[in-house]
Parts: sequence; C-alpha cells; structure tokens
Amino acid sequence: MATTERDYYELLGLSRSATDTEIKRAFRALARELHPDVSEAPDAEQRFRAVAEAYEVLSDPDRRATYDRFGHAGLRRGGFQPTFADFGTLADVFAAFFGDEFLRGGATTRQRSTRGGDVQALVEIDLEDAFSGVSVTVPVDVAVACERCGASGSEPGTGRRTCSTCAGTGMLRRVSRNVFGEFVHQSTCPECGGPGQMLEAPCTECGGEGRVVQRRQLEVEVPAGIHDGQRIRIRGEGHSGFQGGDRGDAFVLVRVRSDPRFVRDGDDLHTAVHLTMTDAALGTTARVPALGGDLDLKVSPGTQPGVVRVVRGQGMPALHGSRRGDLYVRMDVAVPTHVTDEQRRLLEEFRQHDGPETYASDDDEGFFRRLRSALR
Repeated sequence: MATTERDYYELLGLSRSATDTEIKRAFRALARELHPDVSEAPDAEQRFRAVAEAYEVLSDPDRRATYDRFGHAGLRRGGFQPTFADFGTLADVFAAFFGDEFLRGGATTRQRSTRGGDVQALVEIDLEDAFSGVSVTVPVDVAVACERCGASGSEPGTGRRTCSTCAGTGMLRRVSRNVFGEFVHQSTCPECGGPGQMLEAPCTECGGEGRVVQRRQLEVEVPAGIHDGQRIRIRGEGHSGFQGGDRGDAFVLVRVRSDPRFVRDGDDLHTAVHLTMTDAALGTTARVPALGGDLDLKVSPGTQPGVVRVVRGQGMPALHGSRRGDLYVRMDVAVPTHVTDEQRRLLEEFRQHDGPETYASDDDEGFFRRLRSALR
C-alpha cells in the first residue's frame, strides 16, 4: 500500500459520485502525466503508483463498495494488496499512451472513439515577462473535426458498408497445423484496417479522416516566476479525437531569454554595480538595476571590491506562493587607467600621506575569505 493513506477519490481528483467513465478518464490522464518514463518530476514514480492503486480499487465495483463503507481499513481486512498488475489497470495504462485502438480485439471495441493526440508548442519570453507574468499568443496546427462530414469521414448523403474481406470482424484468422498441434494466427484486416466497415464515399474535404488540420492561435497565460524550460499544460486544446473522442492537450514549452543585467539562480537574482575608486572610498548612492524598477542603494565609505550586498525581496516571485527571492548586488570598483598630470600629482600626494591605518577597515583575513567564497 501507499505509505500515506490518502483518499483514493482525492488522488484521482474526483468526487465520490464519479462514474466508471470519469474514473477511467481521470486515471488515464494522470498516467500520461506521471508515468516515470515520461515525467521528470522526482516523485513521479511514487505518485504514479499511488494513482494506480487508487484506480485498482475504484475501478472494481466490489472493492469500491468496501472502500466507500469502511475505507482503507476495510480493504486491509479483506486482504487487498495493490499489485499494479491487474489486467484492467495495465490496459488503461497502455490505452493512455497508445489510444484505445491499441487494445482492439473485436468488432465491438473497435468502434469506440479514441482521444486525440497532444500538441507541442514553444514560446520565448524575456526575463521581465517571467517576473511579472504575461499573456502570449502561440500559433499551433491542430486537427479539428471536419465540418463538411461532421467528423464521420463520409461524404454527405453516404454511409458505411461492411467490409467484405473480414465480414465486419476487422480481423483475419488463419489456422495452421504442425506436429505440435493447431495454431491460430490473427491479424488486422488489411482492407478496412480494423473497424470492420468501409466508407461508401470518403469526404472530399478530409479524405475520410473526419478531421482537418487548421492553424489556430492559442492564448497562453504564462505565470509570474516561471523558469526556463518549464512546460504549461492546457487541457483540451490538442487534436480532436477520432469518432467523437476527447480532444488532446497542448503542452507549451517556455524558454526565458537571458538578461544581460542579471544572472538568475532559482528565485534569486545577481547583478553588479560599477563604482569609481573615489566613490568606493568616500561613499555614494548607486543606481541598481532591478526588475520592476531600479533602486537607489547607499554605498558606505570604504566599500571594498567584490563586496556583495543583499536586497531582500527584490528577486523573482516564487511560482507557487507569495514569497519573493532576493537581489544580490556585487560591488565592482574601477581603478583609473588614464589620469591627467594634475590627477597624478594628487594621487602622488595622497600616497605620501596614506599609511596602514588608511586601509585598516579590512584586513587580509577578509580578503582571503572573499577569495575562498568566489572560488567555491
């Protein structure tokens, strides 16, 4: 059993009055999202096993009745142990990825509708957009129901006929005999491809597919705090299903462009302020770049090169929650490379009057501490 006994209906995102169809649909959607071979989440396998266990119970009428009356304790008393090998559970895992046609074995199941495929899209945004959140429009090519034939695939005024090759079964069987006995070989009918029926006249608009490809503009709400490489899932915006099946989903990959002013580390931002030698020595007020508006930062007299100041709450917003990251400001002190004769005279005069006490605010230990920190 799962290590924490969470409510099975809650795991599948369902109410206790959910129908068998709703339970199956919810499990298949979660299986596509959480299967360890697909999901990159570190807890994907654990969550996948939890929803598989929930489905194993709720898809069985007797187990579901026991669970509804007595909860997890009632299942344990009845000797239930999740196997994750129940044929129905495995079948729905396969169907989640390959469609119901993967499991077709007879004329009745071959007529069921199948869910449409998912579509992938890419959007690029600036770091400032990731900071504030943004609405973008993404063009996608999706298969939609053909209006001419109403998704049936048949030319208006025509219908379907029974396949003469397989007599409507959708399968061809061949019996062979050898010294070991009799063997039956079964394969999909090459004429009708499995449905057992043929179109009398394919639709001239979609060629009998029942769907046509259209370019659509997908409105995507990119949340504040999103990271480069994350995906946004938009349910029901994928390809239309076959024979009235549910539409697939749209997955939008978000790439966040780098900003020359900042380096992002999680929700924290790192930037630098350039100071002159005199500003660092005498102190000043520096203008610091920040998302959402530049800041004035007071620089204390005697500020040393490489010192980092932390401005709390001026980083990126967290994707979940109200917390904000911090802004780390590194002080870069510039040493003059070109001086006039007068400036040189003043610097020489300063050198004649300085001494160890002039630099007593920071000793060698502080220098080496910063050096070790920079090399980590």
